[in-house]
Amino acid sequence: MSLDDHAEELASDLGVDKEEVKSDLENLVEYSVPVEEAKDSLRRKYGDDSGGGGGPTTKSIADITTGDSNVTVTGTVLTVGKRSIRYQGSDNVIFEGEIADETGKISYTAWDDFGLQAGQTITAGNAGIREWEGDPELNLGESTTIGLADEDLDVSYPVGGDAGLAELEPGDRGRTIEVTALEVETKTIDGRDGETDILSGILADETTRLPFTDWEPHEAITEGASIRLEDVFVREFRGAPSVNVSEFTTVTPLDRTVEATDEAPRLAVRDAIESGGLFDAELVGNVIAVRDGSGLIERCPDCGRVVQNGQCRTHGAVDGVDDLRIKAILDDGTGTVTAILDDELTEEIYGGGIEDAKEHAREEMDQEAVADDIRETLVGREFRVRGSLSVDEYGANLNARSFDETDDDPASRAGDLLTEVRG
Repeated sequence: MSLDDHAEELASDLGVDKEEVKSDLENLVEYSVPVEEAKDSLRRKYGDDSGGGGGPTTKSIADITTGDSNVTVTGTVLTVGKRSIRYQGSDNVIFEGEIADETGKISYTAWDDFGLQAGQTITAGNAGIREWEGDPELNLGESTTIGLADEDLDVSYPVGGDAGLAELEPGDRGRTIEVTALEVETKTIDGRDGETDILSGILADETTRLPFTDWEPHEAITEGASIRLEDVFVREFRGAPSVNVSEFTTVTPLDRTVEATDEAPRLAVRDAIESGGLFDAELVGNVIAVRDGSGLIERCPDCGRVVQNGQCRTHGAVDGVDDLRIKAILDDGTGTVTAILDDELTEEIYGGGIEDAKEHAREEMDQEAVADDIRETLVGREFRVRGSLSVDEYGANLNARSFDETDDDPASRAGDLLTEVRG
């Protein structure tokens, strides 16, 4: 159904001017509000709280689907986060987190301050449903009623939001973490209100490491500091979770040192891929091939993309800048991943820098000679690779921070694996 058809249907239901409804609908959709949610918003605006049907249906959380319009649900508040967003050109403060009952849990966004607190068992009446990244989400608005339930629920999910970094997933809100800031850098970005200073870097605890962004720089976030961050949210950045610190995050220095792990979780390739993305992971496998686009390459001087035949897909004809790279296919028997090595790691493996590679290519009158030399060095050997894993429709790529040949005894490792399987 087109936007015009939605507007005509809505105007007919509400008995108002179609063009006025269409204009309002276009504005909401322009700001990425799903069509059905936008229609519900306009129904409330024009005085019809029916949501396009009868009253809301009472449902267990596990039974809520993206096809629902409005529901009444009883659940325990697991987390409460607070964040500022820009909606229809204005800054709005929203509340978000997760609610659970005995059947499951669901995320929510509250456009009004209902005074929600972690641990409360509430009944949300006439809560809208919208689709968020393929899953249903409760949308608590001006037509929603919130009341304390008569009895507490026995839910199987932790209440309060405290988590280790390894437990965080994109979409988490209202989380509390205790970490050490390993790296902190001040950056100036072109924000929604012009140039803005932010902090970025790497956080660590006993479980893993993750990148972070502090959108309202907090003085307590300094390199080496052990801190408690209350009310952070998690986004996906380059396929892995990233911690986001906002103006509503409380940052408190700790009187203890959070030990930062020096180890990355070591995973089978299949398990790593099924995770959907990891900032820090270690994989071990055999290099079975070195892909095209390895060795001596050229990059666009403006965007850094690889240049093909003097052409950048973004900037057209350019004078490419020479660089070195390796794209090695790693296989551990459970799956394959492409390990991407930057110029420094490539130089170590190739045994020379860019000038050496250019001279080699001139002598052989073939730029592929550099990649062929790298293939002879790598293919058929086993390596331990540590880096950041991203997974998308084009496959799994591990941007390597280290790349070392293994010195493990294969027979011993096989024995350990058999013992684990049998045991």
